[in-house]
Amino acid sequence: MPDYLLAFVIAAGVALLVTPGVIWFARKTGALDKPNQRKVHKKPIPRIGGLGIWLSFMIAILIVNSYTDVPDEQEFELIGLLVSSTLIVILGLIDDYTDLPAKVKLLGQIVAACVLVVGFGVRVDFITDPFGDYIFLEYLAIPLSVFWVVGITNTVNLIDGLDGLAAGVSTIAAITICLVALQQDILFIAVVTACLAGSAVGFLYYNFNPARIFMGDSGSMFLGFMLSGISIIGAVKAATTIALIVPILALGLPIMDTTFAIVRRYRGGVPIFKPDKGHLHHRLLDLGFTQRQAVLLMYVISAMLGLSAVALTEVSSQIAVVIVCVVLVVVLFGAKKIGIFHMNDSANQQ
Repeated sequence: MPDYLLAFVIAAGVALLVTPGVIWFARKTGALDKPNQRKVHKKPIPRIGGLGIWLSFMIAILIVNSYTDVPDEQEFELIGLLVSSTLIVILGLIDDYTDLPAKVKLLGQIVAACVLVVGFGVRVDFITDPFGDYIFLEYLAIPLSVFWVVGITNTVNLIDGLDGLAAGVSTIAAITICLVALQQDILFIAVVTACLAGSAVGFLYYNFNPARIFMGDSGSMFLGFMLSGISIIGAVKAATTIALIVPILALGLPIMDTTFAIVRRYRGGVPIFKPDKGHLHHRLLDLGFTQRQAVLLMYVISAMLGLSAVALTEVSSQIAVVIVCVVLVVVLFGAKKIGIFHMNDSANQQ
């Protein structure tokens, strides 16, 4: 069995085994997500599922890494991912128990990102334009890399609004990046993303509607952080424009939902960090979709974006740019049709 498939199976199996223990621990320690006007669940649900996702990922990656020959450079990058992502899980767990202020949480995310980018050198120093010319980022490399990590961490965090949504979308994104890594023969990235996908899939068994546990900020931030860090490493290894476009498309749903939320709140005169009920999943519920239907539809959208990302690796850079532009036009048209750019009474509920 290939290492990446074994990694997926081990991670999924461990997640299936440890998550019931996490549910028990959450109830014992009071880590419960209580209902309110903005949330769709009606009773308290354990919300530190990220602990189970993190544990299963760590166990799987350590097992697979123990019998594979990983070059020193990749070993160092892996250590950086493990250390910095553990910091983000700790931050998420604190938030799951205490509801940290947004500014404090953001500061913690920046610190964890700096550990990865500055401490372990996981950053994009240059890219290539569609014509094959190198663009060196120079002094912008570190701040842009930190911005990317923090931004993706928050996009996955913000999309975690329905049972199974963030776990499923993250799984699809991880599988997409894994497939592209295999196409480009970057086996290290394929194994790591397979571990991440397996951890999310195993957790999804308990998280799909009706959820027995939520991943909480510990889980959504961990998944977002890992996907952002993995995509940076993949971009560095491939050193192409397409390598950067692939993770953007793979994570297209949470990225676009977050972008739409920022635009919507700015136009409505609402602070951009203020929660609302105007996200895509809320709009789908308003249109009459059930939770399961809304989540499954968003899975389909994510899968289509993922397939587009995989297809980009098989065409020229110029054609890839055209494909991306078409995707953007379709997305913007659909978003406008469902009114996602406008605040309404439902979106203003707290």
